[in-house]
Amino acid sequence: MVITEFSELIKEFRQRTGLTQEKFAAKLGVTFPTINRWEKGHTKPSPLALKQVEDLLRGMGTQVEGLLGKYFPQK
Repeated sequence: MVITEFSELIKEFRQRTGLTQEKFAAKLGVTFPTINRWEKGHTKPSPLALKQVEDLLRGMGTQVEGLLGKYFPQK
């Protein structure tokens, strides 16, 4: 996944769930500035952080339906 795709994923995920950057950061165990940098496309997540986002997506159900297939296609 490239940075721009990840940036779009974070924005779309937060919009669908109504989470602020602060609350999203807390769910992932990262800081607000980290989420802000990811969302602006300034940095990319570590493989561990990417896995955490994927796991969070899987646990959210219909709120984020379609995001898994769009950003984490099956191999």
